[in-house]
Amino acid sequence: MQSATNQTVSPLRRDVKMLGQLLGEVLVMQGGKECFERVERMRELTKQLRSSFDPQTLMKCKAEVEQLSPAMRHDMIRAFAIYFQLVNIAEQNHRVRRHRHYRRSENGQVQPFSIEYAVRQCKENGLTADEIDQILPYLALELVITAHPTEAMRRTTLDIHHRIANEMMKLDHPYVTESEREEIRENILGEISLLWQSDELRTRKPTVMDEVRNGLYYVDEILFDVLPQVHMELERCLSEVYPERDWDVPTFLRFGSWIGGDRDGNPSVTPEVTWRTLELQRALVIRKYEEALKKLIKKLSFSTRKITITDELAQSLADDEENVLLEDVGQGEWRNEHEPYRRKCTYMLARLKHTRLGKPEWGAYANKEAFLQDLRHIQTSLCTHQANVLADHELARLIRQVELFGFHLLTLDIRQHSAEHEKALTEIFASLGICEAYDQLDEQDKLDLLTPLLTDPRPLTSSFIQYSPETENCLELFRTIAKAKEEFGEEAICNYLISMTQGTSDLLEVTLFAKEVGLHRIAKGQAVSRLHVVPLLETIDDLHQAEEIMKAYFENPAFVPFIRNQQHIQEIMLGYSDSNKDGGVISANWELYRAQMNLTKLAQQYGLSARFFHGRGGALGRGGGPLHRSIMANPVQAMLGGVKITEQGEVLSSRYSMQPIALRSLEQATSALLLSTAKALVGGQENLKPEWLEAIETMSQHALRKYQQLVFEDPVFISFFNEVTPLPEIGELKIGSRPARRKNSQRFEDLRAIPWVFAWTQTRYLFPAWYAAGTGIAKFLAQREANLELLKEMYQDWPFFSALIDNLQMALAKADLVIAHEYTKLAQDQGEAERIFQMIAEEYQHTKTMVLRITDQDECMDHVPVIQDSIRLRNPYVDPLSFIQVHLLKQRRQGENEQMEDLLEEVLLTINGIAAGLRNTG
Repeated sequence: MQSATNQTVSPLRRDVKMLGQLLGEVLVMQGGKECFERVERMRELTKQLRSSFDPQTLMKCKAEVEQLSPAMRHDMIRAFAIYFQLVNIAEQNHRVRRHRHYRRSENGQVQPFSIEYAVRQCKENGLTADEIDQILPYLALELVITAHPTEAMRRTTLDIHHRIANEMMKLDHPYVTESEREEIRENILGEISLLWQSDELRTRKPTVMDEVRNGLYYVDEILFDVLPQVHMELERCLSEVYPERDWDVPTFLRFGSWIGGDRDGNPSVTPEVTWRTLELQRALVIRKYEEALKKLIKKLSFSTRKITITDELAQSLADDEENVLLEDVGQGEWRNEHEPYRRKCTYMLARLKHTRLGKPEWGAYANKEAFLQDLRHIQTSLCTHQANVLADHELARLIRQVELFGFHLLTLDIRQHSAEHEKALTEIFASLGICEAYDQLDEQDKLDLLTPLLTDPRPLTSSFIQYSPETENCLELFRTIAKAKEEFGEEAICNYLISMTQGTSDLLEVTLFAKEVGLHRIAKGQAVSRLHVVPLLETIDDLHQAEEIMKAYFENPAFVPFIRNQQHIQEIMLGYSDSNKDGGVISANWELYRAQMNLTKLAQQYGLSARFFHGRGGALGRGGGPLHRSIMANPVQAMLGGVKITEQGEVLSSRYSMQPIALRSLEQATSALLLSTAKALVGGQENLKPEWLEAIETMSQHALRKYQQLVFEDPVFISFFNEVTPLPEIGELKIGSRPARRKNSQRFEDLRAIPWVFAWTQTRYLFPAWYAAGTGIAKFLAQREANLELLKEMYQDWPFFSALIDNLQMALAKADLVIAHEYTKLAQDQGEAERIFQMIAEEYQHTKTMVLRITDQDECMDHVPVIQDSIRLRNPYVDPLSFIQVHLLKQRRQGENEQMEDLLEEVLLTINGIAAGLRNTG
């Protein structure tokens, strides 16, 4: 293993060195030799500062920044920011290189958390083929693309990155010549020059439709082809390890989307936008099918003079000739009557075109099953004359894609804040004389009012009554959902998520609106629903109320579960961001874990499986971290209903911008999913010792108290946060269509968790990712001497606690209190700011000491030296951007109006650069 590491580290260093040299050439060409020398001098100063801290060197760094002319400062920001973009490309390519190294290994090495690794682990653990067969139907992972504004880079910049990455990969080819190597070098130099000469910042906020197109880019370029590969890889590994059985893996890994359906706090997401989103998705998926069929036509030259097709295929062709309008579909009518497969594909292309245009009378496909039937006719017929290579590869892949994407591409979740439904119903009830002030009722009175209305077949609304625009908009959304299911298929929209669910009435209100448009009804005393209502539990208090909310919902006659593979499922979404903002990292993680355990048991009592939807962000303070570790950290029994996880912002570009990286990420997730589900079904209950649960509960209580004392009870803290972070400037970054606050309010409660985390990350505090953890751990350790050994045992044997401590390590390693202290000087009241800084600094040291004691390490991340080295190497290059950002913020907040715009642009450039350097935004 050591030799493998040595073989693969040097190419990474080679790549980083080459990219750094090319950037240096661009600096000289574009900014002049003085620019290059200034950047090098700054880099050397920050490296010195890192090697041995000296106040004099710190002063020199700050003086260097203050002496820069605006033009030189602008160039320096861009130089360091682009450097990080290039390093990130090199590290991504290195991940691909390592993956290929394992694939090519001749000594049987299996890459950890590959699909092969998981299947072999199952075999080593004694699982039989029959037991694996029982596990497969329970595998369910849905990754949901969201438009949360945490991707700071433009699409244009990401496209340049993609081209550089492709050029870099060519350097690994064993037969690349010197002249080809020089050509590659010139191509990369040209792309870096283009980066230098392109705008890094968006000139306008993206519209919702811009965000839709950006999300669809990943599906079009990467995921459409990668998802079938993951399924085929699992089938391959099962066939290799369990050869006694023919494996047919069910479709278990899907992508969904919120983009165009997430209305919470975003007035731009209208019913019209939702409809346009669904149209765009259908157009894209049909185009992908058309491309696949046109490729197949080139290969399907089989002639009935040489082979015989099945009767089913022959009959389907005869039906097409009679019922399908064969308009020009780019192929014309296939004229060779002896080539039936090509004729069949031509009719299929015509039917796809008619489906896209909404022309059932011309022979459009009624649904994806009809399209699948045609494809299976071809596949079965091919196998009868031994054309199995085509049948088992191209046809099998296209069939899997249709099973995955249908004619809707991605299932679109709808999300809205609970208060919006309450306001609309208050108006409707008042107009009917049912209740004058519904929003003033207590929870039980609301339930007593809503329950009989749900069983009453009479409508509540009328086209003859004029409602307020807000209520009409709410009603129109539900009408749109009903129409969308008819137009695009049932899978187009399945779930309606309710932000800030605080009572069972929040769920019944949405159910009542669904009833109003025919999506929910009572038939022969049995509730039937075509829309799954999903609570989103976001705060610590909501998590505490979760069992009471769900118990009342399960017992309500209007409750309808979602059914998958004969499993009755209720989806429940958990908010990692707001719970962390509300209670700190230890308390949030424990409350989320405990809620999953309790809700899983509750669901089982009602014959249900709970499927948890994890609203994770990219940053550590929002539940971020490796995808497979996130899956493994969940309670084992909570896996049986399946798992949903949000994929948002910079996570999309880091995981899914290149096919090999996407494949590796999804392989890791599948591996974790298979192992966890196997443990839940075959391994029995998770062995959670009572003393572990008591320990984390104690730590959580103490950490929560410490966190809330500062964040909620200290009268100066929120002013400190607003003044020492670039929060106001982040709002100007134009990285998302929705505002930073749910309401036009300066209250802490109305600040979204994304800018909260983003702002702390910029200042290098990374406060939400670790604060108060040290106090929580220390208070527990102080109870008795043996508790340290208990925490070490928990770290070794409990995946949840292990992931929690390792995420703390990562946050502590990335945080830098020396740099953070520079931001403190932006506060107006320096005495109070210094007091709060000292509190944070003491807790930082406290937390670091506790984590190192639990992990038996000298430094954070000793257990992952590759990441530790990456952080150490990056920090000296992030520091100049931090010093410049502080300088600019100080000038901007004290400056005259004519300076503001130029200074703001430079601040935004530093935000981009620091985000790229730390590889976490929000």
